[in-house]
Amino acid sequence: MTRTLALILAGAAFLVAGMSLAATAAPAAPGDPANGKVLYESRCGACHSLDANRVGPAHRGVYGRHVGTAPGFDYSPSLKNAQIVWNGATLDAWLTDPEKLIPGQRMNYSVPDAKDRADVIAYLKQESGQ
Repeated sequence: MTRTLALILAGAAFLVAGMSLAATAAPAAPGDPANGKVLYESRCGACHSLDANRVGPAHRGVYGRHVGTAPGFDYSPSLKNAQIVWNGATLDAWLTDPEKLIPGQRMNYSVPDAKDRADVIAYLKQESGQ
């Protein structure tokens, strides 16, 4: 067997093993909406409300809504033009690093802890009737 063929076969075996591990990995634990409410009020409440636009847009109904479409809020052009729907994955990416998800946005806050993000997202989902 040539060295190149051996490397290709070894790489394929590594890829298959990695795919098997990924397929058996436990799903992420669901967030706790009760703790999410506490986190939302303490960390997000200075700029956001469920029902009123403040420095940031109102969040009731955010889960499942297209980015940049809360009624009456003046969004940055980057958010107005974003073709994203808020869901668990997009909210997680947003709360991890808003600028990475949508360059040019104006929110300068992130939630570095994955459990905290999951809890806030669970709360927003609940308050969106989902």
